[in-house]
Amino acid sequence: MQPAVTRTTSRILILISLLALAGLAVSSVSLYHHYDTSPSSYCTFGENFNCDIVNRSIYSVVLGVPVALIGIIGYLTLLSLATLYRTKAETPLMLLIASLCGLAFALYLTYIEAFVLAVWCILCLSSLGIVLAITVTSLLLVRHTVTSVATSSESSQS
Repeated sequence: MQPAVTRTTSRILILISLLALAGLAVSSVSLYHHYDTSPSSYCTFGENFNCDIVNRSIYSVVLGVPVALIGIIGYLTLLSLATLYRTKAETPLMLLIASLCGLAFALYLTYIEAFVLAVWCILCLSSLGIVLAITVTSLLLVRHTVTSVATSSESSQS
């Protein structure tokens, strides 16, 4: 039996969808600049902020796949869960697990920026903020879902 999607659940899923769309946009711009061969100045702010250095380093590819493309796939997964699979009972937990994986990967990449490359990328930090927001929102969704299920089972037993 599928749980009813409450107004609060629907609003949370819309927020996650909008955040995933923002993440898609950031990752798409990053992927474009990953393959661009000319230097860009769109996010170069002195010595410490340079997306080109980060986006074209050896750390910008994992097993031959650009990190930005991994981001696109991750945000598409989150968007699909929040829209196409919104009525599935397991969706809140799947969103939380997927966003935690994305957050862990983003934190690893942030570590690389801070302690290996010693250069920051605005797009990367934006993506970190977006995936953090999705993770927190997904946690709220799981909490709301568990509370709703507990409340409805208590009222049906009365």
